Amino acid sequence: MRRRLPSGLGLDDDPERVDVDAVHAYLANGSYWAEGRAREIVELSLRTAARVVGLYDGTRQIGFCRVVSDGFRVAYLADVYVLEDYRGQGLGTELLREAVENGPHANCVWLLHTRDAHSFYERFGFGPARDRLMERPRQP
Repeated sequence: MRRRLPSGLGLDDDPERVDVDAVHAYLANGSYWAEGRAREIVELSLRTAARVVGLYDGTRQIGFCRVVSDGFRVAYLADVYVLEDYRGQGLGTELLREAVENGPHANCVWLLHTRDAHSFYERFGFGPARDRLMERPRQP
């Protein structure tokens, strides 16, 4: 999938197009959830993802998200970002719409961990976990 947005920016789910250095720089230095994450881990997570969707200004990586999935039942949304200079233009909405609603995992049960932007994710049907969902936190 390669889609040009009305703004001239583009979405693409080609994992070969992802600028690993740019994604690593944002995740390791600009996010609260992946602060300090090693580049090797970022690269491995990109290569083993069920799907990645990048947001581009020409060749520049300006946004990204990653999907982890079994392919038919459950999908986990991870590492969602849009660079600050590009926020407020509806680009995050386009990124999520492509990843969650338009992709091959649209009919999965979606999971997401976040401490911010709850109202944004609610627009895509995310909400509090149901009573059957349990979580085992990461072990030290």
